[in-house]
Amino acid sequence: MGSDRPVVDEGDVNEVAMLPSLKKAAAALRDADIPFAVGGGFAAWARGGSASDHDVDFMIVESDADRALTALEAAGMRTGRPPEGWLVKAWDGDVLVDLIYGPSGVSGSEELLGRADVMRVEAMTMPVITADDLLVTKLSALGEHTLDYEGVLRTARELREQIDFDDVEKRTADSPFARTFFFLARELGVTPVS
Repeated sequence: MGSDRPVVDEGDVNEVAMLPSLKKAAAALRDADIPFAVGGGFAAWARGGSASDHDVDFMIVESDADRALTALEAAGMRTGRPPEGWLVKAWDGDVLVDLIYGPSGVSGSEELLGRADVMRVEAMTMPVITADDLLVTKLSALGEHTLDYEGVLRTARELREQIDFDDVEKRTADSPFARTFFFLARELGVTPVS
């Protein structure tokens, strides 16, 4: 599947600076035979959305976390284990690479990786999580202290042709923040009115 993502905006220094780290980490995981998929902001970007300016996210399976850290260390990255218990981290210089094995709102990383689409990302083929899974993880991460609808609305608007909003709404129905998002998104014309 090809990518319809926009051309890199050379004025977006953060994204341009992170692309080599995205490719370096993906190659290290691929070469170590570790199943992964691009997630977060770069998944949105690869699918045609806005550029990422925060970090590089990969989805992995928890049982592969140690091997993934070893692979990234062998590629020259510093690694660490934060206390959160749902991810491990690596740094390629100043670029943060998150290896997420417990994404919000997704019951099994294996299933998430199995649904990923293989896409060309900056001339490199790699799996990218589906637009549905991307939106589910973004909505499921919303909480009282992390209540920012701007990025979620932008992702939904930019990728709306790729999203099954009925499925995403069903999968996030337990979250009052997701229910609020769907009300707001319908009112703004981002999602279809059901």
